[in-house]
Amino acid sequence: MKADPAIQLRLLDLQALDSGIDRLAARRRGLPELAVITERTAALRALDDDVVEVRTELGDVTRVQRRLENEIDLVRTRAERDSQRLDSGAVSNARELENLQSELASLARRQGALEDEALEKMESVEALESRLAELGKRHDDLTAEIDTANAGRDKSFAEIDSETGRLRGERDALAPQLPDALITLYERIRASSSGVGAAALLRRRCQGCHLELSGGDLRAVAAAPADEVVRCEECRRILVRTPESGL
Repeated sequence: MKADPAIQLRLLDLQALDSGIDRLAARRRGLPELAVITERTAALRALDDDVVEVRTELGDVTRVQRRLENEIDLVRTRAERDSQRLDSGAVSNARELENLQSELASLARRQGALEDEALEKMESVEALESRLAELGKRHDDLTAEIDTANAGRDKSFAEIDSETGRLRGERDALAPQLPDALITLYERIRASSSGVGAAALLRRRCQGCHLELSGGDLRAVAAAPADEVVRCEECRRILVRTPESGL
């Protein structure tokens, strides 16, 4: 393939623009804010699951606490009624009096047991409510971190996209100035060579694979006509000769 040496040098300009666009795309994909957003969002989802679990447990414990309080009220009411009956002197039968006193003792034990259990549930409720408060604060912290990361991401995206647009505009203006066949070869090589289709020969070294040309390869390049499109024997990229090639 033939191409004017000045056109081949312009191919290096095209490569520089494409490399710049690729670097910006890589920077866009690798923004640290994206990792923060992903990590914090996953943590927020896990936190929401914890909140649901704690709220469910709190509801269960609260219902048990209310049931115990209702039972305590019933026991207390019955004990008060029996005490009033005992104090009124209406019970004169010794056996009935003994049964009434036994029932009062039993009710006192029952009330004590229920109150102990209710106290435990109350402490559980307080602990669960404290846990919910902690989860709520963590939720707020995570949300704030995500908001900050989103703002940083959006700012970086805007800067990157603006610079990418500028480089694409320059590329769109330059590419039509180059021969279609040369562009086709360049794009084909670039697609299979990590985004680099053309590289300068600088001080006898290919800037694509960064290997120094052997003596034979260097002589072959030096002997090739100036308008001949030569390629690196190692990486097969288009090798553009420059005044600093060392030929």
